[in-house]
Amino acid sequence: MKLYTYWRSTTSYRVRIAMNLKGLDFEPVPVDLVSGEQKAPDYAALNPGLGVPTLVLDDGTVLTQSMAILDWLEETHPDPALLPTDAVARAKVRAAAFTIAADVHPVNNLRVIARLKSMGHSEEEAVAWMTDWMTSGFAAFSTLIDPDAPFCFGDVPGLADLCLVPQLYNAHRWGCDLTPFARLTQIEARCLDLPAFDAARPENQPDAP
Repeated sequence: MKLYTYWRSTTSYRVRIAMNLKGLDFEPVPVDLVSGEQKAPDYAALNPGLGVPTLVLDDGTVLTQSMAILDWLEETHPDPALLPTDAVARAKVRAAAFTIAADVHPVNNLRVIARLKSMGHSEEEAVAWMTDWMTSGFAAFSTLIDPDAPFCFGDVPGLADLCLVPQLYNAHRWGCDLTPFARLTQIEARCLDLPAFDAARPENQPDAP
């Protein structure tokens, strides 16, 4: 399989973690979002959304959108599981995951920030925008996860952890105050101690500077 990815993309980061956890081999294909490689005709034909990740399966099937790719991975490679078997428990895990994936990330991604700057907002205003959304998102996320488990929901990482850790990478990068979120940074530390998470870190990608 080929995974079109960008080293700092939080959505790519999610998928890299999942594929590592499930022991799947893949070839990373870097797409430089900053230089605009995602807009090249060949890549646009693969992913009309002009984003990453894009997963190309061995038979040539193309999958896009990180959460859809994670669903496919869970359905086709269920071990280890990213979601519990109970329907209510699965819904709760998904609610936490989508608090990051649907509420925080979409308003913080590269093209949104570029658009803000094109409308005359300064770098400082763009950073304040991002950290405000992250702060409110982390506050909501904190109330949705298990209060005492080592990871977000239980003794092993799952879908919520896969969404949390990449977003915390962005939070550290942009100086978001994480003092109120000690439990989240503790979960992050436990996750990053695991080889699957460590190998997926942005700084460990082939296109990292």
